[in-house]
Amino acid sequence: MARTPEGGAGQVGAVLVVGAGIGGIQASLDLAEAGIKVYLLDSSPAIGGVMAQLDKTFPTNDCAMCILSPKLVECGRHLNIEVMTYAELDSLEGEPGHFVARVRQKPRYVLVDECTGCGDCATACPVVQPDVFNIGMSERRAAYKLYPQAIPNAYVIEKRGRAPCRDACPIHQRAQGYLALICEGRWADAYRTIREDNPFPSICGRICNHKCEDACSRAQVDAP
Repeated sequence: MARTPEGGAGQVGAVLVVGAGIGGIQASLDLAEAGIKVYLLDSSPAIGGVMAQLDKTFPTNDCAMCILSPKLVECGRHLNIEVMTYAELDSLEGEPGHFVARVRQKPRYVLVDECTGCGDCATACPVVQPDVFNIGMSERRAAYKLYPQAIPNAYVIEKRGRAPCRDACPIHQRAQGYLALICEGRWADAYRTIREDNPFPSICGRICNHKCEDACSRAQVDAP
């Protein structure tokens, strides 16, 4: 990933910055302004790090987001910075000046370039989880944006494997999906979810032997 700068004097290699907190963001901006290609890597769905969670900064008591937001926008727009979120450094090999980095990209289940950040997916999502960004003091949907000013301005869908009830079902019916919708009183949406996998829900409902209940992990707590 080496390139020749204007003037042709030597080569300038690309830089991988691991960690997109305020330090990583500022380092990326400084390097990018010097004409170096920067890959900014972070395991979170958005850059900003811990500073994005703070209200004030010490010792000036300034607004943390007021300081961070302009840098987020600049980092997201800079032509020399490629932001790689929801990804982790898997391995780093080589020697100074010639490293090979392998990055593991976790699936977002959302196309970042096409997401407008409208939040319709979060509104439609029936799954509620503790909001880790707010240290569990609030709740969020499984489809979420890390925080309002997040860069990239795109949602992510958190999936944790495949539900055992769906694996146990001969037609792989998404029982956990339509049950979550029923719990919210969204009967029409629940019916549509059933029909996506099963064109004969009334018939199957009468002959089903409920293998999903046998496999349901909820049985470890109370009852499926």
